[in-house]
Amino acid sequence: MRRILTTAAWLSLMGTGCTSGLNLYVAKDGNDAWSGRQSMAGPGDLGPFATLERARDEIRQLKAANQLPAGPVTVHVAGGLYERNQAFALTTEDGGTAAQPIVYRAMPGQEVRLVGGREISGFTPVTDPTVLSRLEPAARGKVVQVNVKALGITDLGQVTPGGNRFELYFADRPMTLARWPNDDYARINDVVGGQPITSHGHKGDAIGRFTYDGDRPQRWTNEKDVWLSGYWFWDWADEYQKVKRIETAGRVIEIEKPYHTYGYRKGARYYALNLLSEIDSPGEWYLDRETGVLYFWPPAAIDGAKAFVSTLGTMVSMKDVSHVTLRGFTIEMNRGTAVLVEGGTDNLIAGCTLRNIGSRAVIFKGGTNHGLVGCDVYDLGDGGVSVDGGDRMKLTPGGHRVENNNFYRYSRNSKTYRPAVSLNGVGNRVAHNAIHDAPHMAIQFGGNDHVMEFNEIYRVCTETDDAGAIYTGRDWTWRGNVIRYNYIHDMGSYKSWVGVQSVYLDDMVCGTTVFGNVIVRGGRGVLVGGGRNITVENNVFVDCNPAVHVDERAMGWAKSFADDPNNTMFQSLRKTPYKEPPWSTRYPELVNLLDDEPNRAKYNAVVRNICAGKGKWLDLHNGLTEKEVTVKDNLVNEDPRFVDAARDDYRLRSDSPAFKLGFKPIPIEKIGPYKDKLRASWPPASQPE
Repeated sequence: MRRILTTAAWLSLMGTGCTSGLNLYVAKDGNDAWSGRQSMAGPGDLGPFATLERARDEIRQLKAANQLPAGPVTVHVAGGLYERNQAFALTTEDGGTAAQPIVYRAMPGQEVRLVGGREISGFTPVTDPTVLSRLEPAARGKVVQVNVKALGITDLGQVTPGGNRFELYFADRPMTLARWPNDDYARINDVVGGQPITSHGHKGDAIGRFTYDGDRPQRWTNEKDVWLSGYWFWDWADEYQKVKRIETAGRVIEIEKPYHTYGYRKGARYYALNLLSEIDSPGEWYLDRETGVLYFWPPAAIDGAKAFVSTLGTMVSMKDVSHVTLRGFTIEMNRGTAVLVEGGTDNLIAGCTLRNIGSRAVIFKGGTNHGLVGCDVYDLGDGGVSVDGGDRMKLTPGGHRVENNNFYRYSRNSKTYRPAVSLNGVGNRVAHNAIHDAPHMAIQFGGNDHVMEFNEIYRVCTETDDAGAIYTGRDWTWRGNVIRYNYIHDMGSYKSWVGVQSVYLDDMVCGTTVFGNVIVRGGRGVLVGGGRNITVENNVFVDCNPAVHVDERAMGWAKSFADDPNNTMFQSLRKTPYKEPPWSTRYPELVNLLDDEPNRAKYNAVVRNICAGKGKWLDLHNGLTEKEVTVKDNLVNEDPRFVDAARDDYRLRSDSPAFKLGFKPIPIEKIGPYKDKLRASWPPASQPE
């Protein structure tokens, strides 16, 4: 079912011929004084430009003089590594039209790397006896150093995640800021802050002061800038905390203010980082921000691969630009968001590799009909793509699409609420992606009328609890969203409280349809957390526990929140013209919501699903019964007659008893990235649903 096509394979199918219209060329050995009209140097000023900016400015000048030829404009960029020291900035004047789009593209078969970092060389062995004495014996003789300030890098960034985190890359992979433990977490022995708190029955302390086991922190007393990263109270809320003081006599760590929002709890997980003394395994590094010296234990010969440090924030910015495509680039090693698109219409990022990024890969903020299509997106400090488009007051769609991408190894630094896809606004689509190998969620959505379909999601929520692969929650007005034809499997199994869900409709969210998904070894298959007007239909659940959970939490533990007229749900409702068209016609059930027992989980349906394998079928909580929830025509405790469940082939044989209950065949063969790569025309035609 997994049919991931690499960017290189994708590019091989994109065609190699030049387009009509205007063709400009950029190359590493080019010259901005040349014409840019041919790919190699020729007589006089003939030859490629040296920079993207020069090509952009040439297009500007031709447009201003009304000399731009008819047809598309294509900037062909030759292979090579282009170190960037500023964002490639496109504004309104740099846009095209539907008839005259502007494309910046890598030459077919050539790797074009746009790098937001500086290559670092000149590493030497560590010889300072003071430094050596602080290293583990196994690290002595293995750690090398270089002064990055002496190389002209003066902005040394920050330790914490975000847009200015300084990072080291070696052999095209992110290295690890020295930490302890290396691969796991330590645990709070006890909380001793003196301000006890209790939440959902869990006791803790509001003040960041706690004890630890063992003597490892004694090694850190000479460190200049110690940080801890942890899940301090809940296993769905991580945060970086700066250490104020270590009291070795009492084995107490005290945190600098501000303290964690939810406080601290005995047994909570954390690890220490930014510690010279903890460079104890290959791949770890530490930067002394006072001296500018970078210490590194390379995982291979230091002269056998290139080392880079991130320096640039945003790589590409497109503000109020339309009809521009970036195609075939590798964009990497920057500190912030790689590509920021604000406003405009019909912009496309296609067939790119976005990797080794400090924050997010792409942000679409406003505008209409933008696309991230056919890209490999991985090794991200935060999330993948954030999509926000459409007018919620008017319920007009944004039309953005995230299609046929491969997202993995994201949320490297920020562990929670940095999904592969963050979806907001109205009427956007996430389809045919592979999303896998991450500590928290795959897709987080809010807003209206989004479609999430034909995605394969696996090995997510691997180290978090009370989490979901596809997640939303806490808004009555988020309606019309459809989750269909996804294959979600092999979810993380960490559990300290409630475990993980494949589809998590949290805290009274409403009006979502979950149809035709295949959920295998997915923790809870679908959790309906007190909402209404939710339909769970025609899904296949295998080895889920339970397959479906529905509760009425707003009548139970969440009642005090639900009754508060100043809670976020009432605030959102008051901001929405829900009693007027188009809202009143699109979502008539909202019009009289407040007069219809809004805390009750009404009008939910669980129909025509298949439950097989180990686990439980249905949990109804907070007094709910099948009188309040429509539960019918589900195939439970009966062999559904899969084609080959042992090999994860969950197509149904023609004699499946599910068909007699009205079950509709799921187009499993279409799930995941396209088997054949995208068509030459853009955007690609939608597949029949």
